[in-house]
Amino acid sequence: MLTCAVAVAFAVAPAAYAAPNPVPLQPGSSCDSNYSGACVPIDSDVDCAGGSGNGPSYVSGPVTVVGTDIYGLDRDGNGTGCE
Repeated sequence: MLTCAVAVAFAVAPAAYAAPNPVPLQPGSSCDSNYSGACVPIDSDVDCAGGSGNGPSYVSGPVTVVGTDIYGLDRDGNGTGCE
């Protein structure tokens, strides 16, 4: 009787885990992504330039609301702020 033993060993290095890359922002970009058409700065409060708001930041419009109107720039709800 002939017995044949074969030992096979595989060395498998653990795969490196790479976290998904977030969408890159433009360097130096500090514009709120909820608006387009003009750069609405990211700040504690933003008001329309020339309006009665007290800032601390202001934007000259018009701006299109493409997300949530977190600064209340579109008072009449038509999708355009600082008109």
